[in-house]
Amino acid sequence: MKLLKINEWKKDIVGHKNKIFLSLIFLLIAIILTVLSGNYVDEVKTAKVPDLILNNIPTIDLSPIYVWGILVVILVYLSYPFIYQPRMIHYSIGVLSLFLAIRSGFLVLTHLQAPPGAIQVASKGIFQFISYKNDLFFSGHAGIPFLGFLIYKSKTIRYFLLFASIVLSITVLLMHVHYSIDVASAYFITYGVYKIGNTLFKSNPSQQP
Repeated sequence: MKLLKINEWKKDIVGHKNKIFLSLIFLLIAIILTVLSGNYVDEVKTAKVPDLILNNIPTIDLSPIYVWGILVVILVYLSYPFIYQPRMIHYSIGVLSLFLAIRSGFLVLTHLQAPPGAIQVASKGIFQFISYKNDLFFSGHAGIPFLGFLIYKSKTIRYFLLFASIVLSITVLLMHVHYSIDVASAYFITYGVYKIGNTLFKSNPSQQP
């Protein structure tokens, strides 16, 4: 990872300001869709299903990792291109927005209720508006860091995000807040999001963040 000179950084920001602005609009739309879908699955009739893995592992409260882990992942995901690759900010935000929008669609189509014995984390402040009980399929805790692993080429960042994805996947399973299918499917769907995002948001496929 190499820091840009301040003049180069400003040049990249100004040169891509329109794309960055559009990606932020897309992100706002994706967040709105996330809120609407989250409220929907918490209000609509849902069903609990058996899960072979959850039935055979203990329930452990790992709330600090569950909450702060995903916040650190999002911070790293967004700050890396802003600091080191400003010309790719629109790409990173755009693919993340696509991820959130597609996940919202899956949530609306999949009416699953939180597994029995799930440890629910009480969110405060602004986070209570994006915290839901039944937003299960597919797991954002597994998918978002894995998305970062796919799009970034810096070994330090990508392997940190891969490690975070594995840790958060184990965390949500041990807390029983996700079914195993939510976690397993996240990796396949996220890869599909990554491939679609490359087509939609990369102006030059040879550029890598």
